[in-house]
Formats: sequence, structure tokens, C-alpha cells
Amino acid sequence: MSMPVALTERRRLPVHRRILPLLAVGVARPLAKARPARLRTVLEFARRGAAPATAAQALRAREEVVSVSLRCAGQGCLQRSIATALLCRMRGAWPTWCTGVRTHPFAAHAWVEAEGQLVGEGHPKGHFKTLMSIPPPAEDRNR
Repeated sequence: MSMPVALTERRRLPVHRRILPLLAVGVARPLAKARPARLRTVLEFARRGAAPATAAQALRAREEVVSVSLRCAGQGCLQRSIATALLCRMRGAWPTWCTGVRTHPFAAHAWVEAEGQLVGEGHPKGHFKTLMSIPPPAEDRNR
């Protein structure tokens, strides 16, 4: 089975704008290795008090995370999605963080959604079956 090896396009950020994305990527790295229950607990705690993120906010956070981390620009979708959500949270917002699978051929993936759309992904909504999602707190009350 072949995998795409092209990296997401990365733009350079000025030095003073790299601090928060680097912090989010650094925190996301150990969280990406945590058990799902622990990850859920941490992310549910982190989202408390946040407003729902707009698609523009989430896309900006994703682009900044990708710009400071080669791992997040490549196949590190779990770390990238966690870092994107955490960076949004550092700015007072929270996207819907999701992880899921498809079966034919099998693949697992993690992503963020905002305003009902996938952020920065190359596949349509519904391509992966969502196994776990952590929506913004206001959205969570309606479910």
C-alpha cells in the first residue's frame, strides 16, 4: 500500500508569532501518545469556557501549527489536530476535535471541524466514520 508523501504547504511565520504554535505543538506531542480516555479528559477540560471557533480561526491555527512543525505538516494528523484545537483554545475558541476511521481500505484519521465543515482537509465530510469528537461547550449542551 502506498501513502502520499507530499507535505502540506508551509509558510514561514515571523519569530514573534511562532511562540504559541510551538507551545501547542509541544503540548500536543505527549497527548498524541496518551490513551484515548486520558486524551478525552484533557481535551474536555481544555475546552471549558471557550466559544465555538469559526472556520477561519481554525484554519489559521492549523496553518500556524503546520508552519512550525514538520511532523504536523506530514502524516502526524493526531498531533496536528490536537495542536490546532489547543492553539484555538489559547485564543479563546474551540473547534470540534474529531477522530475516526474508514474501513475500505482501513485508515485512521484525526481532524478538526468548525461551522459544520472540515478544516484544511482534502476529503469530504463523512469520508471517515467519527469515533470520538469533542465539540465546543455550547454545542455540547445541545447534543
